Amino acid sequence: MYFINEKIEKAVGIKKVALVLKNCNVVNVFSNEVVHGDLAVDGDIIIGMGNYIGKTEIDLKGKYVAPGFIDSHVHIESSMVSPKEFARAVISRGTTTTIVDPHEIANVCGINGIKYMMEETEDIPLNVFFMLSSCVPATNFETSGAILRAEDLKELIEDKRVLGLGEMMNYPGVINRDKEVMDKLSLAQNYNKIVDGHAPTIKGNELNAYSISGIKTDHECSDLEEMNEKIRNGMYIAIREGSAAKNLETLIKGVNSKNERRIMFCADDRHPDDILKLGHMDNCVRRAIGNGIDAIAAIRMATLNAAECYKLDRVGAIAPSYKADLVILEDLKNVKVDMVIKDGKIVFNNNQILMEIGKKIDISKVINTVNIQKVTMDDFRLKLNKEFSNIISVSSNSIGTKNIERKINTDNGEFKCELNDGINKIAVIERHKKSGRIGLGLVENFGLKMGAIASTVAHDSHNIIVLGSNDEDMMKAVNELERVGGGITVSLDGKIIDTLELEIAGLMSSKSMEYVAEKVGKMIAVCHEILGVNKDVEPFMTLAFLALPVLPEIRITDRGVFDVLNFKFLNI
Repeated sequence: MYFINEKIEKAVGIKKVALVLKNCNVVNVFSNEVVHGDLAVDGDIIIGMGNYIGKTEIDLKGKYVAPGFIDSHVHIESSMVSPKEFARAVISRGTTTTIVDPHEIANVCGINGIKYMMEETEDIPLNVFFMLSSCVPATNFETSGAILRAEDLKELIEDKRVLGLGEMMNYPGVINRDKEVMDKLSLAQNYNKIVDGHAPTIKGNELNAYSISGIKTDHECSDLEEMNEKIRNGMYIAIREGSAAKNLETLIKGVNSKNERRIMFCADDRHPDDILKLGHMDNCVRRAIGNGIDAIAAIRMATLNAAECYKLDRVGAIAPSYKADLVILEDLKNVKVDMVIKDGKIVFNNNQILMEIGKKIDISKVINTVNIQKVTMDDFRLKLNKEFSNIISVSSNSIGTKNIERKINTDNGEFKCELNDGINKIAVIERHKKSGRIGLGLVENFGLKMGAIASTVAHDSHNIIVLGSNDEDMMKAVNELERVGGGITVSLDGKIIDTLELEIAGLMSSKSMEYVAEKVGKMIAVCHEILGVNKDVEPFMTLAFLALPVLPEIRITDRGVFDVLNFKFLNI
């Protein structure tokens, strides 16, 4: 009662508040207006707008105050840095809340991976909520480092920062009432938790079945018809603007006053260079406004809509008793972040983070995750017993692929890159159980003319994936990743040219995002300028998605080349 009395006294104006933002333009996402005045904050909550005296007063000189931005679906691992380093980067771009699916690290380290992500994001100036990974492994056509069933997830389901079940990629399992899928959906339902969706192109009766299972969101829409059908089914749509998949330009054209309240923004997979150069949710808001969306509506999609979708109490708006998570913008066109306030404290100002983020924690359970036998050149020998072979054909500026049959030249039945211009060899090496399993295949349009590149970032099971022009460089690259415990690397003429170590699960570095972005940028330049990779192919991102057997048309796993459209392995 004392707490309520004191806040009422401060709201009335009897007592001083901790902070007053003077002379500001407040973006009100409830009333759809900008209100000029003074905004009072005390502790971690908003007191209100009016005439207030503060222990600290800041004249904002007409700058705009908006609710802190919310990323409605993100895999922190895709930033290639630790959670606390990710937090440092996105806070400075106005993001104060994230809904995280630790799907990538869960596929490597299981529950221990999720626990690591949760522990490292405790007590930091960023609200980090979790959706428990629903598809570990993503498919049965690859070897992951863990298997998570409903009984495994139950251990964490009641945690206050766990909002529900992460993206349900196995939509055939939902429609066909697969027992393990039903068990996970029941777990979420029994604890009154949300379920995120992942169902590209699904429609009609199958979408009805998917929706009736309790799945509430989708971030996989690629056209307006799909987006509108899912909204009609009562789903929230997260417009995704990641590094690989970019849907904002297309979907924003279908946003209007009738459907806007069911639409959010998300980054999904956003790489470090894009976060540093283009931004995070601020980039989505800026792009939406640039495409003709009303500024307040764009901000509402990045704030209140997501808060309501995920049942986040007193988050996502500026009003009395709401959390004092605020972003101060210079204007409502360029959406340049000037200051960020989290829980009533200034955490970013004058282009500087003003506090330490995170504490040192034990990471022993999420390192040393590369467990393979030493590979030799013989492991990459590819014998072909037919004249024509199925090729993974890479698409320009896309993670899409085509299944193409090509005539292959061989040397006594063995594939050689030098005899097949424009075709590279690719391999996926199982790296979790030291099984020695290696899937071999062929790729065209990647353009690599010499050397090899390899990575332990290989969606979704994150085995080692390597692409090369010769067996020696492929061998060197794979063994280098085993030596450093995971990362990305480039090999040329039998020597390692450069390596970015990703010691956390083979997915993330403990170094700064600036370091990682610069290192990756240099390695990409080497791929394009020295190894000859096509300029319209982002080498490491494209390589990572070639291992994901849920994306059409053709992929490769540690078990071999996989025809996604017909759900079968191919004898190449």
